Amino acid sequence: MLIDLTDADPATCGGKAATLARLLRAGLPVPPGFVVPTAAHARADDGLSAELIDEIARALPRLGTGYLAVRSSATSEDTARATAAGQHDTFLGVRGTDQVADAVRGCWSSVWSERAVEYRRRQGDTRSPEVAVLVQRLVDADVAGVLFTGDDIRIEASWGLGESVVGGHVTPDSWTVSGADITRRSLGTKRTRVDRTVTREVDQADRDRLCLTDDEVTRLAQLGRQAADLLGGPQDVEWAIVDSRIWILQSRPVTSALPAAPDGDESTAGGDESAPDGDDESAARTGTPGSPGLATGPARVVRGPADFARVRPGDVLVCRTTDPAWTPLFGVVAAVVTETGGLLSHAAIVARELGLPAVLAVPDATTALPDGAPVRVDGSTGRVVLLGS
Repeated sequence: MLIDLTDADPATCGGKAATLARLLRAGLPVPPGFVVPTAAHARADDGLSAELIDEIARALPRLGTGYLAVRSSATSEDTARATAAGQHDTFLGVRGTDQVADAVRGCWSSVWSERAVEYRRRQGDTRSPEVAVLVQRLVDADVAGVLFTGDDIRIEASWGLGESVVGGHVTPDSWTVSGADITRRSLGTKRTRVDRTVTREVDQADRDRLCLTDDEVTRLAQLGRQAADLLGGPQDVEWAIVDSRIWILQSRPVTSALPAAPDGDESTAGGDESAPDGDDESAARTGTPGSPGLATGPARVVRGPADFARVRPGDVLVCRTTDPAWTPLFGVVAAVVTETGGLLSHAAIVARELGLPAVLAVPDATTALPDGAPVRVDGSTGRVVLLGS
């Protein structure tokens, strides 16, 4: 029943696996893997059959002796209409038949999580999801991130696995590549890194330097353009580098345009800004423009799920970061402000898909913006204004 990743197609293996298969067949660098197809999920009322578990055990040696990544690949994921970014579970650092089988079950069950159901509802998708599961060799990345193709190439990166970047847990380094030239470099904060399943602090020296060389940035841009040309349109690409070798981990269609990049190099993201002359605003803070649009509402400082019940329609969500479990809040709030993250994080992607203004990497947002105070969020410029009384 298992399908080698090279042979994956959308109907049996979902969008994520099928796209990686196209890239792999074209000779682009994709880690080897296999797919538990949608038919296995359809027959899974009683869980994984003994035959399927035996087949997984026989297939694992083909992926080597290292750790694995196990991810969902639903037929509704990674489409031109909706990415379902971060809505289904991913399991990293998996090893052995029993752990892979548990991870497959986890991917199946995650499509019925509150966040995934709410995301589909917001997208107007009433179909029952068909879910395949992708099992791949885990790339133990030295540095990883996301790139976004279009007229320019936008790249975000941090140390370790890309979970830090796509999950918005760090403010990543970023670059803009126009043609053959790197036209913008911005140093993020990169305070933590994820290696397999362990999160640890980043040494100060590594926080203070860009995590990619210009040569790596140029090579990533070229690879992104190859993927976009092959797949027939702009792509949102997750990648990883280990021992100077680049791997493509995921590629999906761009579903909404990014805000324009600022001009020139920057030392860090975010900062304070005085109100413009003649404005009745008391102060403004700046961050990374994540999703365009303008919204005004009371700041609602949310420090974790225990605060979810305090959020009301029209609030401006202010938090350190979000993860996919916060997705139902995106259907309630008027805008999103985070202290960490980049414009290619899952939170930013979901905000753009839902048309919510979002500003990311606003320093000390949860303390500088008092709970309940009126604020204005400009997701196109990255300005968050605390309005005067």
